[in-house]
Amino acid sequence: MSNHLTMARSEQIRELYRQGWSRRRIARELGVHRESVSRHVRLSQAAGPPGPAKPAKVIAGADEGDGSKPAKVITGFEPECRSKCAPYRASILEKLELGLTAQRIWQDLVAEQGFTGSYPSVSRMVRQLGQATPLPFRRMECAPGAEAQIDFGPGAPLTGPEGKRRRTHAFRIVLSHSRKAYSEVSLRQTTDDLIRCLENAFWAWGGVPQTLVMDNTKAAVTQADWYDPELNPKLLDFCRHYGTVLLPTKPHTPRHKGKVESGVKYLYRNALKGHLFASLSGENEHVAKWEERVADLRIHGTTKRQVKEVFEKAERPALLALPQERFPFFHEQQRAVHRDAHVEVDKAYYSVPPEYLGRRVWVRWDVRLVRIYNGNWKEIALHAKQEPGRFSTDAGHLAAKKISAVEYGAEELLRRARRIGPQTGRWAEAMLKSRGIEGVRVLVGLLALARRHTAVALEHACERAVGHGIFKLRVVRELLKRQGAPAQTEMEFLAEHPLIRNLTAYGTLVRVSFHEERPWPEPPVIPPQEEQRPATTTNG
Repeated sequence: MSNHLTMARSEQIRELYRQGWSRRRIARELGVHRESVSRHVRLSQAAGPPGPAKPAKVIAGADEGDGSKPAKVITGFEPECRSKCAPYRASILEKLELGLTAQRIWQDLVAEQGFTGSYPSVSRMVRQLGQATPLPFRRMECAPGAEAQIDFGPGAPLTGPEGKRRRTHAFRIVLSHSRKAYSEVSLRQTTDDLIRCLENAFWAWGGVPQTLVMDNTKAAVTQADWYDPELNPKLLDFCRHYGTVLLPTKPHTPRHKGKVESGVKYLYRNALKGHLFASLSGENEHVAKWEERVADLRIHGTTKRQVKEVFEKAERPALLALPQERFPFFHEQQRAVHRDAHVEVDKAYYSVPPEYLGRRVWVRWDVRLVRIYNGNWKEIALHAKQEPGRFSTDAGHLAAKKISAVEYGAEELLRRARRIGPQTGRWAEAMLKSRGIEGVRVLVGLLALARRHTAVALEHACERAVGHGIFKLRVVRELLKRQGAPAQTEMEFLAEHPLIRNLTAYGTLVRVSFHEERPWPEPPVIPPQEEQRPATTTNG
């Protein structure tokens, strides 16, 4: 509050003091510090009697039926108007209705009506006249089952064994039609606490209201906006599960949920104030009994009817039906994607697509599944829950350049070799059968040759290697290098040739060489087709 009080507020202080009010009461009712009240009282006593002022009116106000408010002072003290603009009030009002500014009004008054006052005096009059008369608040009544309002307030403290107190928070949800409420005390105001309390309220009532009205607490709203707020995704899923809708109030406008605002005060003042509890369960048990024995049986100050009666007859039948199961409770946190494209959840590791490397993602998990979402809450991975220390890696999350060809397996590598050509496929099958598991890496090398040589050249090299029964990759490489050399040819065998002597000639030569007189028997004549020797080949 400003340190300088207006003239009207100073006159209020002086008049109330003359009427016999104490300084403490004046300070409390006007919202002014007691020292300021004392200073203005001293100034009034030193200055003598003040000018005429309007009398103060004191009226009593009532709360929502849960307790009376203190008396409220409505004062209308205004000093006598000494402004030079008073005779021109009607003209200024007409010009304000035309949308003219204070500067333009002052100029027109000077030029048209001979006004001699200053511009600040006109500006002050414009501000006074421009203050619209406040409209009365509109009370919004709701149909049965249409709305429930939610809020957190202070709870009774807990005392530990050593006498140390711990702060608590009281959750309260009120059905707007019957004013039937549910209250629960928690140690924090997190999203999980809010969901647990809401779910307990729905099951205690036996139904779900159509809409939920709540302020912009961080447990429910991640980004406050009257027109398009960003709600907590976990709370959104909870509302979808129960078929209800969360509608946050306008920021800094608590009157949009006035029914629960007074209800939270009623809970603290009537049920919790002045109490100490040793445990949270003990405090919640006390609150539940108070709701049943006190709050439900009271005659509400606005409806003039018993809360429990209205709830049982009108509101409970109008609530939405409960689902078959409670909300599947899960945990939810942000995680950073590690260098191996995995995130850690409960000391286990789960893969994400490689494009999210180094980014932050949302992880939602329960006892069975782990779901991973990007920043727009689009699901990018789904894994079964693993034990601590285990990895769950989706093959689709591996970058293509980081997958070794050996990982594809022998069948996939053979299929790729057959696609090059039949001879390459034959060589690959025979090699793998001959060399066993070590031949898998040889298949990888064979497919690498297909990237540097044509399929025709590789087919020819594999055909020659198969013909020789050679299953070494270096031999295939060598054959590919010698693709320009002429191929081996087979020579046709001749039965007779001038350079080839007959066997008879060789027999005569033997007899002469050994000086044998007895002639050797003549060798049999071998037909030409029987004289053929085994075929030999020569390199061209």
